Order: sequence, then structure tokens, then C-alpha cells
Amino acid sequence: MHAVAEIRRDLVLVGGGHAHALVLRMLAMRPIAGLRVTLISPTSHTPYSGMLPGLVAGHYSFEQTHIDLARLCQWAGVRFIAAEVTALDPQQRRLSVSGRPPVDYDLLSIDIGSQPELDSVPGARAHATPVKPVAGLWQRWQELRARVLANVTGSDHRIAVVGGGAGSVELALAMANTLTAEAARVELWCGAVEVLQSYNKRARAAVMAALLDQGVQVHLGARVARVEGDALILDSGERGVFDDLFWCTGAAAAPWVAASGLQTDEQGFLAVSDTLQVLDDPRVFAAGDIATQLNHPRPKAGVYAVRQAPVLAHNLRAALLGQALREHKPQQRFLSLISLGGKRAAADKGPFSAKGAWVWRWKDRIDREFMRRFEQLPQQMPTRSWGRLPELAEQVQAHCGGCGAKVAGDSLAEVLAELAVSFPQHCINHGDDASPVPVAAGEAVLQSVDMLRDMVGDPWLMGRIAANHALSDLYACGARPVSALAAITLPFAGPEIQQRELSQLLAGALHEFAAVDCCLTGGHSMQGPELNIGFVVNGVIAAEGATLMQKRGLHVGDSLLLTKPLGTGTLFAGHMQLLADGRDIAVAVDCMLHSNAAAARLAQVHGASATTDVTGFGLLGHLREMLEPGLGARIELERLPLLPGALENMRAGIFSTLHQDNARGALALAHSNTISELRREMLFDPQTSGGLLIGVAADNGPALRDALREAGYAGAEIIGSVTQQDALAVPGVELF
Repeated sequence: MHAVAEIRRDLVLVGGGHAHALVLRMLAMRPIAGLRVTLISPTSHTPYSGMLPGLVAGHYSFEQTHIDLARLCQWAGVRFIAAEVTALDPQQRRLSVSGRPPVDYDLLSIDIGSQPELDSVPGARAHATPVKPVAGLWQRWQELRARVLANVTGSDHRIAVVGGGAGSVELALAMANTLTAEAARVELWCGAVEVLQSYNKRARAAVMAALLDQGVQVHLGARVARVEGDALILDSGERGVFDDLFWCTGAAAAPWVAASGLQTDEQGFLAVSDTLQVLDDPRVFAAGDIATQLNHPRPKAGVYAVRQAPVLAHNLRAALLGQALREHKPQQRFLSLISLGGKRAAADKGPFSAKGAWVWRWKDRIDREFMRRFEQLPQQMPTRSWGRLPELAEQVQAHCGGCGAKVAGDSLAEVLAELAVSFPQHCINHGDDASPVPVAAGEAVLQSVDMLRDMVGDPWLMGRIAANHALSDLYACGARPVSALAAITLPFAGPEIQQRELSQLLAGALHEFAAVDCCLTGGHSMQGPELNIGFVVNGVIAAEGATLMQKRGLHVGDSLLLTKPLGTGTLFAGHMQLLADGRDIAVAVDCMLHSNAAAARLAQVHGASATTDVTGFGLLGHLREMLEPGLGARIELERLPLLPGALENMRAGIFSTLHQDNARGALALAHSNTISELRREMLFDPQTSGGLLIGVAADNGPALRDALREAGYAGAEIIGSVTQQDALAVPGVELF
């Protein structure tokens, strides 16, 4: 038996900036045995700054200008956590993360970029749209563009851009290129006496000419003193009226960086040495705009982050393996290519400058080549490691199963004790091999169990999904959850790593259990080659009040309602094959996290005749379980609610491994040749934490559907009805 390398250290990357995107690619091609890598970023897609003007100008699509971090991490074998870091404790080596438990690290790298400086000008934060984060800018711009082009705003609509650097100039030109002068007026307000002060005269002249050609009115020496609801108030007292305001001034650092106590420069950016380590903590690295290399200070520009990536990747490896670190020496000057609105650009480097359509084509080729590194990921991954953590030297034999491969009892006990502080009413560890189910006299106890393999890289989300998945069986019966026991297999790892993983998984589960007043009373944990997590859940049906809902009990004429959209099977199959869009995966995760508890209560209130939850057997498999002899069903395929990207994945031939087994139920289908074959295939797609399939009297169907939608089940839909058929026939389903 071959030894399986234990996970012994956590490398955490905060931010999906240019440097980190490249570092992830580099580390994946030269993996380190025993290392787990985690990326924390607020969204699944990170923009490439060089192409943003082209995105606003309409030259590129969103997909062409953004790196899909979820896909990149899936390819690289990296855990992806879509969240925002709010604090850093270097002594505890712990990151506070918005809305979830903290994340611990052994080695940390920060590449979160910068943000526009808003607070020095009163009113700017309240009335301006900052250019970062780009997600907010892009959403605001799409809304504005639609209003202006629809002539909703009127021909005198004024768009103000505050700034004077390359970013503000490119934004103003891109907006003006998209919106004609008849539709809107774009004005650039610059506090300095000229734009692009660090550029040479010919480059500045080319940019000023482009601004004039595009109809952008430039106000120089116009320093903004404050911002009111619809006007810029300048130092001179002059008022600049606007309808929409975009802010693109000097860079500022996220406040939590300086609040961490780590050394920063005067502007609050992390102070790093030439090895890219924070000066007073060698366990923390930083790159890109968030860092200031004190020996070689440079302007905040994406090109420097790209150049830092190889040194950062090498030094992270070296720090983990105990090897020598390299020094990064940034170039004195860099080539700046500025978009001029249309498919023209200007170039600037030292005394050199040029402009024209050929410069734009040059820029376009450079930008597309950069993005191609993340679009065309290598299919052949390394079959061996390129280094082993020193801690692995003590592991000399393979893990055995003779002890049940159990995790040390102290780890589980300590995790449960820590979580009991945050969940005092819902995390109760009795310390015994069995625990009582808290039920009242006259209550009937229901029990169910469900297990899941690792689906998402974020263990907290995985714990939440697994808890919801297990609880759904109780909800489908109309039961109220009261207690749960965990059954978890953790990947082989050192004790500290195991404790971190357990803490995240169980904190996620308790997030869901506490919301429905369900107690986690303990569980069993063991080690294995991959993560598996499940729960035994117990629920009660009160002697009075709520009634037991059953899988069978449908009547001819009943409406069939589905509470949540289908498609998790094909989407996560695509995610594993690097063919799914990270945004679609994020929507699917949100859907899986949507509890069926409220839907079950509404089903009871509206007199449901039968209910089941849609999971591994797919919609058709679970529907057939509901049909008794003499009953059939008619399903209207066009009414099936589907997750974004699900049909596209199936059109590309992407199916879950269980899909083919589920499709054997197609023998029970009857349909004409006019139905959508792709939508027909959705009947066989296995679901994780899927919705409820509810049968209800036809007269009550619309009211239940509307109540479900009002309760947050936006995709809830009446998808068909129950029909009568020969009692001796196999229950069949007709599609139309």
C-alpha cells in the first residue's frame, strides 16, 4: 500500500489579483506534497484591468475580460472561498471573514489591490460610484447605459468622471465611445493642471486630442472640495452639475490592513521587503497595489503585479520548503498602452510614444495573450510533487484502517467545545457513544441519514450544503428537526489541519441547524483519501397540529409543483471538468443552501396530498416513487425551472455520472417528437439539496405557487398534473 501524503500546512491567498492568479497557475504546475492552498476572494470572477476600458466601450464581453477564479481553483486543486476578509490577526495567524467563521493559515499572501480614495472629499462616498470594486462599476454602468440609450434620461444627461490618471481618462473615453453626444455628455474633472502628469508630452497630446474627438469636456485645475447630491463643489466655489458620478482618484488601502498592526507606509499599504515579505512578519507576503516595496516604490499599476508573480510564487515555495528566497527588482519604466475609446490606443514609455489603430491591435494582442493563460489551462497536470514539506519526513508508512482510521478523539471534542461557545443551544456534546433524542410525550420520531462527497472547495459551505441535504428528508415528511449526529471522513492530514477542517465543516452545519432549532449532539469522524460528510437527523411529528406528509397519496387531477430549479448534477459535473462558469456554480450553491423548511410548511398549509424531495434519482425517479398503481402524470417540460447554465452544459454533452442510471426510467415516458430533448434530459439530472416535489389539489395549486414565490422560492412552478391510467400498467409519465 502506498503512503498518502498528509496535509500539514495551509497556504492562504487573500485576493484574486493579477499576481495571485499567476501564482495559482505556477504552484499548480509544481505542486508541493503536504500543502493545502486556499484562495479567498469576494467573487468568482476577477477583472483584468488592461481590458476594462474595452469592456465599457463594448469591445469585449464580460467573459473575455474576467478570470474565472472558481474554474482556475478547480483546475489547480485549490480551495476557493467566495467571501470578503474583514480583519487579520498575525499573532493568531487568523483571518476574519464576513458572515462566516475565521480562517487560519500557516503562510499568507495578500493581493487585494487598492480602492479609490473617497473619504478625503466630503460627500464622495455617499454620491459617487467608485471604479473599484469593478463588479459595482460594471453593474452601475450597464444600468446607466440602458437608461441613456433608451432615452429615458433625456439628451442632456451629464456623466462626471473625477480623476486625472490613466484609469479615469480611459473610463471617460470608453463611456463617450459608447454613448453619442446627443444621448449624454461626459465630463472629466481633473484637479491637476494637466492629465497624465507622469506621461511624456506627445502621449498627453494624443490623449487630449482623443478626448476632444470623443466630445469629452475636460476641466483642468478643478479640484473637488465636496460632493452634493447632484453637483461637484470645487475649491474655487464653482459647481459642476452631474446626473451620474464616477470616482477614479488616488488609491487607498482597505482599512483592515493597517488595523492588523502589520507595518504599512504612510498611505496604509503593506510595507514589504524585496522578497515581498511584510517587514515585521515573514509569514505574510504581499503583492500588487496593496503592497509598497520600500526599497523600490512604484506607482500603483497592474503591470507591476504581473512582474511580481514569478518571484512571489518562488518565495512562497521557498518559505515552505526552507530554501533561499529571491529578491524582486521592478523595472524603472514600463510600457503604458492607453485605450482611446474607439479601437485606437496610445503608447508611452520614457521618451517613446505612438498612437493609432495599430497600437490598439498591439494592446489587444498583449491583453488576449495574458487572458489565454487562464482560458486554456494545461490538460496534463504534474504526476509527481516538486517538493515535500519538511513535516512529511516523519510519515514513513501508509495509513491503515485497523483502528477504523479514526480522527483523534481530542480533535472532535475540542472542535465541538469551541463551537458550543458560538452555538450554546445547538451544539451539545454529551461525550457518550449515544445521545438522547429530545422529544415530548406523544411525539413520533422520524430518522434519516444522508452523505455527500466533497462538492465545493469551501468547507464551511460544504457543511451547510450537507446539513440542508440531510434535513430535506425530514421536511418532506412535515417533520420538525430536533437533533443530528455527524458522520465525517476527513482527508489524511496532521492534527492541526484536521481540527481546522472539522471546525469549518461543523460550523457550517451548525449555521443551518441553529436556524431551525436542531441540536448537533456529537458524531463520528475518521480519515480517508477524500472528504465525505453526512448527518443522521431526527425529527418529530406532534400528536396535535402538524400531520405526517407522505410520499404517496396523490389523487387524479392534483397539480404537481416543484419548489427549486433543476441542474446541480450537470453543473457540478461541468465544474469538475473545468467547463462550468463560476457564476453559474455560485447560483447553484445558493440554491442548494436554500432550506426546504418554509416550503414544507406552506405545503401543509395548502393541503398537500403528497410530498418528496428531489435528490439523487432526479425529478423523474422521485416522481415515479410517488405514483401508485392506477396513477400517471403529465409534465410540461417548458415549465421546468432550471438553473442558469444547466441547459448549456447538457448541450455540450456534460452529464453527471448518475444521469445514465436515472435515464433508464425513460421507458416509462410517453411524448411526441416536438418536445425539447434537452429539457427531457433534465428529468434525469441528479440533484443535491434539491427542491420539494409537491402534489396538491388543482384548485390550490396557484395559491401554493404564489405563496412559495413570496416566501423566496422564485423558481417555484406548477410543472404538471396527476392523471389516471390502467391500474395494472407501470406508472407512466407523459411529456408535453
